Amino acid sequence: MTDSVLLIGCGRMGGALLKGWRESGVVDDARVVDPALPELPGVAVVASLAEILDPLPRTILLAVKPQMLDTVLPGLKARLPTGALVISIAAGKTLSYFADRLGSEVAVIRTMPNTPAAIGRGITVCCAGAAVSAAQRATADALLCSVGQVAWTADETLMHAVTAVSGSGPAYVFLLIEALQAAAVAAGLPADLAARLARDTVTGSGELARQSSDDPAKLRADVTSPGGTTAAALAVLMAEDGLPDLMKRAVAAATARSEEMAKG
Repeated sequence: MTDSVLLIGCGRMGGALLKGWRESGVVDDARVVDPALPELPGVAVVASLAEILDPLPRTILLAVKPQMLDTVLPGLKARLPTGALVISIAAGKTLSYFADRLGSEVAVIRTMPNTPAAIGRGITVCCAGAAVSAAQRATADALLCSVGQVAWTADETLMHAVTAVSGSGPAYVFLLIEALQAAAVAAGLPADLAARLARDTVTGSGELARQSSDDPAKLRADVTSPGGTTAAALAVLMAEDGLPDLMKRAVAAATARSEEMAKG
């Protein structure tokens, strides 16, 4: 359990984290700063950091939009307690960015969560700065495990690809559901049945993949009878410039954009 955490920003992802902390009991006292003043039963929310009395909690999670950090960090730096841990979920903001603004001696962990955290099924990848202790890493792990799985990388450059795959990935899956639903309607199914089939087929298949010890290629092969309907469809999807190539190009585009954002 973490005695006290300061959450700066309580939008979709910040709210998901707060929900996970409260449901798991990993945080005893969460203090929230958000200018929108969201209504959070049982949690005191203030509009600005100036309204939080010293000393600040030693664990601080930054869940504001990346473009807001230049406004938030100067006030935070002036009040950081000794031994503070700063966890950021801001896309594209590097460890060196925080070191330049908070000081190289401050422990910072850069993370990339994703939106399934809202239902406790997220995956978050973390990269720790040089000043982070083993105990601080364990604290971050506990906070983030409350909303799903956690993985760590020592190579910060991989965070661009992480952002492109798991950070942006839910949107790709939602697009697949949209496309499958539209194709079902085009094939003559009623809209309500098409929506149900598309959604439950994708989510059910994802759960099967999660629980199975087989890799996705094996699971795909298990569904595919030679000369059958699935094989006919896969011949289209796996053709040159088909889905595998399209996904590689999509992830490459997202990775490149993450790299651009990191440069400011």
